[in-house]
Amino acid sequence: MHPYIAVPVTAALVWRAYSRDSLTPAGIVVAALTASVHAIHPWSVFFALLVVFFLAGTAVTKVKHRVKAQLTLSSAGSSGGEGRRTHVQVLANSLVASLLILLHYRQLLARDKSGHTSQGCWPYASDFLVVGIVSNYAAVAADTFSSELGILSKDKPRLLTSWNFRTVPPGTNGGITLLGTSAGFLGASIMALTSVVLLPFCPVGHTSRAAKLFGDIQPGFEGGSGWGLWEKAAWVLAVSLWGGLGSLLDSALGGWFQASVVDVRSGKVVEGTGGGKVLVTDSHLKQDGNSSRRVESGISILDNNAVNLLMAFVMSAGGMVVSAYLWDLPLGTILQ
Repeated sequence: MHPYIAVPVTAALVWRAYSRDSLTPAGIVVAALTASVHAIHPWSVFFALLVVFFLAGTAVTKVKHRVKAQLTLSSAGSSGGEGRRTHVQVLANSLVASLLILLHYRQLLARDKSGHTSQGCWPYASDFLVVGIVSNYAAVAADTFSSELGILSKDKPRLLTSWNFRTVPPGTNGGITLLGTSAGFLGASIMALTSVVLLPFCPVGHTSRAAKLFGDIQPGFEGGSGWGLWEKAAWVLAVSLWGGLGSLLDSALGGWFQASVVDVRSGKVVEGTGGGKVLVTDSHLKQDGNSSRRVESGISILDNNAVNLLMAFVMSAGGMVVSAYLWDLPLGTILQ
């Protein structure tokens, strides 16, 4: 990506995060490094996905922030709501994508040196790494939208991982609502539309250097390597659906492996600082010899950040595996 675009945009995002106190100092440093990794790739789409995710995620976090803050409690005992995001939270959402971007950049450099193929456009049914990167942002955007907007639902959440789909307090890990699920698919769709606008698809009937290397570029659905209208529409639909499923996977992982702790007196879910675990039993939490907190659901194996990172990895890897199956290509070609 051109430095004269990436540098000022990164600087503006860093200033925005600093001035609005939305990231911790370490979070700002890691976010700037993440943006730099995205910017070194020659395609602008990955940097754009990061920017859109940051801006859209920040926007939905601010929606009825005061209302959401009253629905949960922080582990310190005050009202809940998302505070400053830490470097761990930044990495949980972007680490998988950053690693895949570095791998794809290395792949492009190796191809250029060998003269194997042109990188002027992205042929249909190729480059699984691209699928993995876009899948990452579709999934984490879906999760963010689902969490931040779903908690505002007038209907009580139902626990996805329970046998009877029982109701749980707002903010419970694994709890889903129709509003939250719909919001998740909306977030994924925003990432899908961003990618379809900026990805360098090989166009149908193109007569550039890429066409000479790949032959006549016919539509992918007809056995060619071009991306026509129908191929792009299928891409948007597939990415939107896959990303939306990512939010449901996050709910399932959270419902199983992340303990949701409820304050006994208020009945509200207690949120860990920076996405960390919440203590259930401790001397200062006891009242009349009894703990003032109880576990609503889940097992305390992972914290929220680990769940997010695991979900992003599974959806990115899964996206590549599914695309390999649909495109009838061996996974061994992933780094070629």
